[in-house]
Amino acid sequence: MTPSAPAPTLAFVESPVQLLNVLEWAHAQGAGRLLGVVPRQPARGGGTEPGPAGPGSVEGLRIVVLPPTDPMSRGQLRRMAGLARDEGHEVRWQEARGGRFAPFKAFAALAREVRAAERVVIGDPFSRYVQLLLTLVRAEELVVVDDGTATMEFVAQTARGERLVRWHRVGGGGLPGRLRELAYAPVSATARRRFTPGQGGRRRIEVFSSMPVTAHGGMTVRLNDFAWTRARFGPPRLTKGTDLVGTSLVETGVVDPDRYLEAVRALTLEHGATRYFAHRRESPEKLRALSEATGLEIVRPDLPLELIARRGPVGRTIVSFPSTVVHTLPYALIGTGVTVAVCDVDPSWLTASASERARGFLAGVTDTARDVHRLPAQTASAAG
Repeated sequence: MTPSAPAPTLAFVESPVQLLNVLEWAHAQGAGRLLGVVPRQPARGGGTEPGPAGPGSVEGLRIVVLPPTDPMSRGQLRRMAGLARDEGHEVRWQEARGGRFAPFKAFAALAREVRAAERVVIGDPFSRYVQLLLTLVRAEELVVVDDGTATMEFVAQTARGERLVRWHRVGGGGLPGRLRELAYAPVSATARRRFTPGQGGRRRIEVFSSMPVTAHGGMTVRLNDFAWTRARFGPPRLTKGTDLVGTSLVETGVVDPDRYLEAVRALTLEHGATRYFAHRRESPEKLRALSEATGLEIVRPDLPLELIARRGPVGRTIVSFPSTVVHTLPYALIGTGVTVAVCDVDPSWLTASASERARGFLAGVTDTARDVHRLPAQTASAAG
């Protein structure tokens, strides 16, 4: 097969949400060129109408999908890739996992394009594979789009000049783990340097985000207000019931499984919830236990929740634990009459292996969310 010519703008995504946010970024770029302005932050809350739609694609954008191995993520990614192609974007599916030599083959296949790109868009700056690709980057512009609440930690860590480490990650692995970290240290250090704006504007760093983050050290932050989602889908039909949103806090080892089940049961009883939108990483065993304990209908979305909610039908109230959606859904559902509520994670729910930063980080996710309803404190305590 003849290799395709390098694209001026190269985007790397590893999850459906990252791909959605690349589409939002491309839409904002197109709208800005069309209007001759950079999109400004709109007022959050009911009554705000979607902005004018820009052209369907950014000229010279190629989206490279580096899929994980789990079937749910891959299925959502394929559907998102279809939406991206419908918008006129070029999408390349590049396997980089699942085989002994897959990472090396993918690295070799992408090296030429990465070196030639004038702008690189990244969905997950914490990804070790993406950080490895960053060692090849010569582009003068890097854009980071949201990978959920991890963006908050990314901006904070780069401001402090710290090593890029996911907020829920804990040390471990004994001597082999420490040796791997030592061997990987040069790659991690190079990635940190790539995310540092250059002198005289030679390297520009932009964060395109719905999260409450503040620019630092020459970095630019632009708002992702889900204008593409609002222009493309909905408004949704509203049901009378309440929908719950699942999280992967159990899967990442942050929250105890039994505590989580009790919390979901308490929220179901208190709010009369009927549906539970599962996170793509939640295990079938966990979801089966939740259904049996609560009677909830388990829904496994085939697209990111922002799109599912915008398409509808959706409950008049959506209840979530601290997660990305408490920041993104208020944008996606502007003017629809849907109330987004958040239930704090009680410290007693955390596992013994949860990182020291987990408690403060989860509290910060909730404290910085705007246009959401904070559930009474007794809701969290009743679930414990």
